[in-house]
Amino acid sequence: MLRSYSAFLTAALLLGLAPAAGALELEECRISAGPAYPGIKARCGTLRRPENPDDKDSPPIELSVAVVPALALKPEPDPFVPLAGGPGGSAIEFYSAYAGAFEHVRRQRDILLVDQRGTGSSARMDCDVDDDIIEGAFSEERVLEATRDCLASLPHDPRFFTTSVAVTDLEAVREALGYGALNLYGVSYGSRVAQHFAKRYPGSTRSIILDGVVPPQVVLGPEIATEAQKALDDIFARCAADEQCNERFPNLAQAFAQVRAELESQPVTVDIPNPVTGRREFFDFGAPELAAAVRLLAYHANSIAILPLLIDTAARGDFEPLAAQFQMISAQMSDALALGMHNAVMCSEDAPFYAPDDYDHDALEASYIGIVQLDAIETMCSLWPAGPVDDDFREPLATAIPVLLLSGDADPITPPRYASLAMVDLERARHLIGVQQGHGQAAVGCTPQLIGGFVADADPEGLDAACLERSFVMPFFLDFAGPAP
Repeated sequence: MLRSYSAFLTAALLLGLAPAAGALELEECRISAGPAYPGIKARCGTLRRPENPDDKDSPPIELSVAVVPALALKPEPDPFVPLAGGPGGSAIEFYSAYAGAFEHVRRQRDILLVDQRGTGSSARMDCDVDDDIIEGAFSEERVLEATRDCLASLPHDPRFFTTSVAVTDLEAVREALGYGALNLYGVSYGSRVAQHFAKRYPGSTRSIILDGVVPPQVVLGPEIATEAQKALDDIFARCAADEQCNERFPNLAQAFAQVRAELESQPVTVDIPNPVTGRREFFDFGAPELAAAVRLLAYHANSIAILPLLIDTAARGDFEPLAAQFQMISAQMSDALALGMHNAVMCSEDAPFYAPDDYDHDALEASYIGIVQLDAIETMCSLWPAGPVDDDFREPLATAIPVLLLSGDADPITPPRYASLAMVDLERARHLIGVQQGHGQAAVGCTPQLIGGFVADADPEGLDAACLERSFVMPFFLDFAGPAP
């Protein structure tokens, strides 16, 4: 990947960068969202970092870095930096999948992509075990066994893959490339990374966009089931208020309760083509698989639209469409998320702060997910070694840096109230909420233009967000041919 310094100097001039001490050398490459996706021209390189930044003798790891050059001949000196969700997602793959949402920004700014340590091609921390343990699909004994297998297979010490360590990597990349302050965009877990980077390196941060906001004060896990239930109840209410949906799927909540009760009593065996291989396979579809499918389908407005039809079809005895959705989602999640890095974050930054006396156990038990997922996380983290977490990690970000916060009012995991918590000490912040939108707003309606305008001017109050009221929401599917005309 490395070329001579003169070659790097040429690349630096083309990219509008100034060489810096310990400069990171880049060469032409193509990035993509995966093997089946088209490539995007970029310049790529790797930066060696100590596994443990506090130990000079720590073994090195390599960070995967890509720069998608700005369209302008003289780009602004402060790049745009997308930070992926998960935890465990690749920033390079995330950007490649949603590049169209950031083209307004790329007119004047480079896109700087850094696969966070443990993800993508940056010392990926993955496991050859079924990540359904996170969905509570296994017994306590199976979770412990899977966790031991995972830890034994990891190529690096899992303690050093926390957010507090990762933000030091991003600052090292910024310095190596000679960039000015960064414009951060963090989606979901990436919003946690963005807030902590700005807390740790305020002088290196020009603006922040938080999309699907995870506030520092909230630990992830205890509210997953209850927020998912609220989102599902809202889908049922929305269908009941829609004349066509209500006529086609009356008593949708009761139909779902029936399906869930049947699967809790006895999983069904389905025979469907594997979404990856196309070969027909038999597999058991039970209550944990139902919960995983419904929770993840509720993330986005387009997949929300098909949920009533899937539930109704299952209630009529045909589980194959819902099971097929589960298989596709499971395959996508398994490919997208590095489970070892995911566990390193959850078991260092969240599980140690769980306070069982503060849980609403009745609400957890009443939710369609139940308490099994939370139990699985706690069981897994009882074995997982915790890594370094900065002392102020759980404190809200207090800053005058301009911040734009984005939420969807149908988000099943980071509801708008989370953004309100994150805003408590933000001096220059604005919160925009998408109506009937799910998790992640970057590609919704006119949001790409709003993102572009915000990054250009760093002025949240100056944005004209009236266009959000015209954002498209997919109508409910009445049959498998699609929504009614």
